[in-house]
Amino acid sequence: MSEKVLIRPHGGARWAIVAVVVAYVTVVIVVPLFALVATVAGDLRRVLEEILDPGALHALMLSAVVAVIALAVNGVAGVVGALVLVRQRFWGKRALDALIDMPLAVSPVMTGLAFLLLFGRGGWLRPVLDAAKLEVMFAFPGLVVATLFVTLPFTIREVALVLDEIGTSEEDAAATLGATSWQAFRLVTLPNIRHGLELGTTLTVARALGEFGAVLVIGGAISGKTQTATTFIHTAIDERRDATAYGIALILAAAAAALLVVLQRRPRKGT
Repeated sequence: MSEKVLIRPHGGARWAIVAVVVAYVTVVIVVPLFALVATVAGDLRRVLEEILDPGALHALMLSAVVAVIALAVNGVAGVVGALVLVRQRFWGKRALDALIDMPLAVSPVMTGLAFLLLFGRGGWLRPVLDAAKLEVMFAFPGLVVATLFVTLPFTIREVALVLDEIGTSEEDAAATLGATSWQAFRLVTLPNIRHGLELGTTLTVARALGEFGAVLVIGGAISGKTQTATTFIHTAIDERRDATAYGIALILAAAAAALLVVLQRRPRKGT
């Protein structure tokens, strides 16, 4: 029987690797965030006045609403999709598995253009939308559709990883003891995948809050209607309203950081 050999660097090599990683993270993440915080702190009164503008508040609220919808939809669809991928066998499973990762591989701007071909003027689905009297492009439903597309993989992938790791032994034992499929899911599967679900939905919300390209193309960044926090930042920079842009950007960064901190503080199974 072969044994795995774990090679660990010693002495100077170990500390050199640690230093490189710390330096890389510092340059890529810490320094830009520090610059943002310092800039906002240097003109805090003006920033507070700017972000309390009705347009800025509406953009923040719209982003929050879209993120909550993405959280709810992906929370359900992520669990169902993961169960299908891990526990079911069917023709085309590999193709479906690859398609789920598509939002991670394509540009959000390209996504917006693709939806424009479907829902825009003369689009493939335009007759259906006209019959239903429903607007998608440059309207709130378009923001939701774009956000659901870009956030699709996160919950499915995280839950699928946990399902693959835990196997079906506990669920089989529950079935042997007379539990129904729903009881086994509610009492066994769901508690076991809780951490994966929490991680996936946290990443979903963070991604939803930070989405820019797709919602810009589909929503058009119409002030007071489809302008999210990220597109508001883009408009503010164009209009040289730097204080507003930096303030909104810091709020989004703080929200994402808070989500990750809360997630990390949650106890995991077995700890």
